[in-house]
Amino acid sequence: MTEQKPLHWTPTPGIGYSVVRRPDGGMGITFADLSDATIQHWLNFAMEHLMGAERLTRNLYDLRQVKEIPEKAVHTAIEANSDPAARFIRLAVVVANAETADAIRKIYYSVSPETSAAIKIFSNMDEAEAWLSRPLDQLV
Repeated sequence: MTEQKPLHWTPTPGIGYSVVRRPDGGMGITFADLSDATIQHWLNFAMEHLMGAERLTRNLYDLRQVKEIPEKAVHTAIEANSDPAARFIRLAVVVANAETADAIRKIYYSVSPETSAAIKIFSNMDEAEAWLSRPLDQLV
């Protein structure tokens, strides 16, 4: 078994997300808000982790607690997941409902249908976990 990469994350007052290491070695990030401070903090954290990316990883972003997902947050996520190092990532994004998922998809596909990471947006946690659990060589 390979050693898991350290998270290098600690809770920060006023920042609306938390991070845990998933059993599969990826990260589980749960967002409570998408304030400018949270988005910037997450972007810095994500880019730090991308710098050391060297193997396929499964990540899950849980945004079900977030009432409104600003377009700026979607653009920031596209930016981060377009980094060439993101080619090692399969990312499931879970939102509160199908309408929110559709709204994010509309922004995502209008801006950048191609990212380095394999990304799929869900409104059902079980479906997201099933997609993440597929063998990593099956990215689509």
